[in-house]
Amino acid sequence: MLYHFILPLKEHLSYLRLFQYISFRSAYAALTALLLVLIFGNLVIRWLRHLKFKEEIRELGPASHKTKAGTPTMGGIIILGAVLVSIALWGNFKNLYLIVLIAATALLGAVGFIDDYTKSIKKNKNGMPARVKMACQIVIALCVALIVYFAPSKAEYSTKLFVPFVNEAVLDMSWLWIVFAVIVIVGSSNAVNLTDGLDGLAIGTVISVAVSLGIMTYLSGHVKIAAYLKIPYIPNGAELTVFLSALVGASLGFLWFNSNPASVFMGDTGSLALGGIIGIVAVMIKKEIFLVIVGGVFVIEALSVILQVASFKLTKKRIFKMAPIHHHFELSGWPEQKVVVRMWILGIILAILGLSSLKIL
Repeated sequence: MLYHFILPLKEHLSYLRLFQYISFRSAYAALTALLLVLIFGNLVIRWLRHLKFKEEIRELGPASHKTKAGTPTMGGIIILGAVLVSIALWGNFKNLYLIVLIAATALLGAVGFIDDYTKSIKKNKNGMPARVKMACQIVIALCVALIVYFAPSKAEYSTKLFVPFVNEAVLDMSWLWIVFAVIVIVGSSNAVNLTDGLDGLAIGTVISVAVSLGIMTYLSGHVKIAAYLKIPYIPNGAELTVFLSALVGASLGFLWFNSNPASVFMGDTGSLALGGIIGIVAVMIKKEIFLVIVGGVFVIEALSVILQVASFKLTKKRIFKMAPIHHHFELSGWPEQKVVVRMWILGIILAILGLSSLKIL
């Protein structure tokens, strides 16, 4: 809103030209979201506690987690609320990608909210039926993929697959790209959801991934920079940097409350939406495989669950003491804080590795 109201005044007050710069609006979007979470975080947590939105702890989980019973959940509304308010102030609403990302964030957040509500208030430990939740995610992801596929400003390489460390597209997927995009978005959404099992683990990793993607959206949205770095140029893609900056700011603020011992959990309200956001951005800027690298912690967590389930069904034996893998490390004797910090370190290393793929030749 500020962008649309203030930018036209630049002819009269030259310093207002700052509002046309992505870097300026990104910085203030991050700061705005951070302050909103820090200012209103405690109020929302008390409200969630009053409404009895409490986390249910699995009986089969690590014994140390039993002390977390009763901690308010559904804290994702703090993150999403701050991001959406911040982007309402600093975003350019003439940008199709931004509008699509906002809508998808709200819808995925709503799906997560229903799931959390079912668990906390309806006392259904399984939450929303898995098939229904998956169907909702697929429909949202499909709508995003179709919009990107048929977007008026789509580039000639919109259906091509790019791989980090390779300067040219390796494959033109044609209409199958739509299916691929849906898999990326839904997979990312669920991977973050699976990772959200320890205080600060998911949100800390989201920060490193969002920073990496934010750098890529900024670079991909500038034709000269994209040409120099030999990466796909995404018309209007740079505006996504503002959204991701708001996400980083809100996530840092949420980590203040979510660090061990957590005062609030993000719940599916946050994890499904945050995973969806990074998946959607990766699809929009042609960085699907890049996401696999920088989001490697999420990939590892998801794969550990898949392998555990497959192994048990096929051999009746478990590979890990418990899945996702962060619980395996806990049951192996690692303190929770050590598991989280080591996962953060791995996430930062993977982010650096992903960014190192720029300008290889």
